[in-house]
Amino acid sequence: MRATPDLSAARWRKSSYTGQEAGDACVEVSDDFPGTVPVRDSKDTTGPVLLLPGAAWQPFVDSVRDGSL
Repeated sequence: MRATPDLSAARWRKSSYTGQEAGDACVEVSDDFPGTVPVRDSKDTTGPVLLLPGAAWQPFVDSVRDGSL
């Protein structure tokens, strides 16, 4: 099992496909962790973080884009 990375200094970014207004429903991701993609709710930045294996991220994004999710 992998150790949980220290996310305290993570730089988060919102998807360019979402609205940038406060309260818009969106996720944020961090690119700071090779092999792992941390994902969180942009409205709850102190809440839980989902850690996805890097290899799972692109198929997830592709599925969202093509509407299969």
